Amino acid sequence: MIVLSKLKNRVTLIVTEFSNQRNAAGKVKFFCIGRNKTGTTSLKRAFEDLGYPVGNQRKAEILAGKYYFEEKFQHIVDYCKTAQVFQDVPFSYPETYKYLDKAYPGSKFILTVRDSPEQWYRSITRFHGKMFGKEGRIPTVEDLKNASYVWPGFMYNVVRVHGTQDNDPYNKEIMIAHYERYNQEVMDYFKDRPNDLLVINVAENGAYRKFVDFLGVDSSCNDFPWENKT
Repeated sequence: MIVLSKLKNRVTLIVTEFSNQRNAAGKVKFFCIGRNKTGTTSLKRAFEDLGYPVGNQRKAEILAGKYYFEEKFQHIVDYCKTAQVFQDVPFSYPETYKYLDKAYPGSKFILTVRDSPEQWYRSITRFHGKMFGKEGRIPTVEDLKNASYVWPGFMYNVVRVHGTQDNDPYNKEIMIAHYERYNQEVMDYFKDRPNDLLVINVAENGAYRKFVDFLGVDSSCNDFPWENKT
């Protein structure tokens, strides 16, 4: 029964990916490149509600774990043929957007942000504490290396993207500096192409309208769905 269920899930995944790739062919791609815990899951849900084919997050995470830290971006670029919209790791990682921009000219990018760097830091540490820390505490390096998400060690690499050290993996000053630097680098990169980048805080009034205007579509909704709130 378990084997049959796994086979059924695998077939469903293959059919979905084939359908997504077919529906995305020849269409403008959208890359959601905000750092994790800036509303990227809500953005994904909003795209899905509008009928956009969204890439398989787990496949993208596996590619990130295998290739991002070796700077082998071609594998990630090729994966982006499978859908029209992509978000989370590795699209939220530094430098990835530059390779995607060159590989898929004419694509659009969405940088999600929080009210403040402090709010972002509180959100990511609370979420990681709940998911990977002991009794909800901020995880240690050992916690991250032992976390089973994707595979043991995956979350360690997710956190080290911020530039922190093993003895203080969630150093507030370093993480906030990373967040601010990353956002500024994205905005600087697109500074002469304002039509290709949307900077948005999904919690702000009017944000959803800015989103659908950027996409050039109509929607009966007024606000983003709020997913994974922390």
